[in-house]
Amino acid sequence: MKLVFAGTPEVAVPALDALIASGRHEVAAVVTRPDAPAGRGRRLVASPVAERAEEAGIEVLKPVKPRDPQFLERLREIAPDCCPVVAYGALLPRVALDIPAHGWVNLHFSLLPAWRGAAPVQHSIMAGDEITGASTFLIEEGLDSGPVYGTVTEEIRHTDTSGDLLTRLAFAGAGLLAATMDGIADGTLKAVPQPTEGITVAPKITVEDARIDWAAPALRVDRVVRGCHPSPGAWTTFRGERLKLIQVQPVPDRTDLAPGALAVGKNSVHVGTGSYGVELLWVQAQGKKPMKAADWARGVRIADGETVGT
Repeated sequence: MKLVFAGTPEVAVPALDALIASGRHEVAAVVTRPDAPAGRGRRLVASPVAERAEEAGIEVLKPVKPRDPQFLERLREIAPDCCPVVAYGALLPRVALDIPAHGWVNLHFSLLPAWRGAAPVQHSIMAGDEITGASTFLIEEGLDSGPVYGTVTEEIRHTDTSGDLLTRLAFAGAGLLAATMDGIADGTLKAVPQPTEGITVAPKITVEDARIDWAAPALRVDRVVRGCHPSPGAWTTFRGERLKLIQVQPVPDRTDLAPGALAVGKNSVHVGTGSYGVELLWVQAQGKKPMKAADWARGVRIADGETVGT
């Protein structure tokens, strides 16, 4: 088939690579978000997908909105058979959805209908799921509600951050998306409507969502820290300033601390929660680089009775 691939961040690059390498299909163009300011100089930088497409000599389209007439005209000129999508980052209007004969097929990082929305991986970790995966589905105008072509499953490890899990799913999902394109081309794969039960939603994680509630159980604190890493980053407050939490570890035998209470040892920092304690392993103070929590504690000289998050 002739394909137009839509995607923007680094997590979409493995899927683009898989489609280029498959040899069965022609990636005629790539659709991605416009260049965005980045770094200290805030200079405009192309998306990872745009950079990879340019390296491969593929035409890159960067519409401000997918309903822009010039973009739609160019898409009609290319006349793709199908448009595979991975984390493109913009809603597709019906006029765009109708152009390819086989529609737009999205690679979504959950086992649909679970965790429809922008942040499925973060929510699956924060909810304590043991299994997740990726799904390919035909995009409709509803939120991730279209019929599913295929899935792959992935175990969630007890130390996984959202970054760890998303990296594994990006590569597993790349193979799934390539296989889905093959099945559509062969006519051997049909999309199946999603179940009407088991629907959960995964909206974008806000900075406030990432604030630690020390009255919650230790396992919940650990899941929020892992689910919010690397973005937006779990946080609490200490002496009125924000303290980012990069890695923590539940300590079941530490039951003597009230929620938010700090206990500093020679090489450890413990905090009380609603159940038992957690050890802070890596933190990042405001305006500082990430550091071991024990080094941070020595630097700020925590006094007896000090707390976080209050």
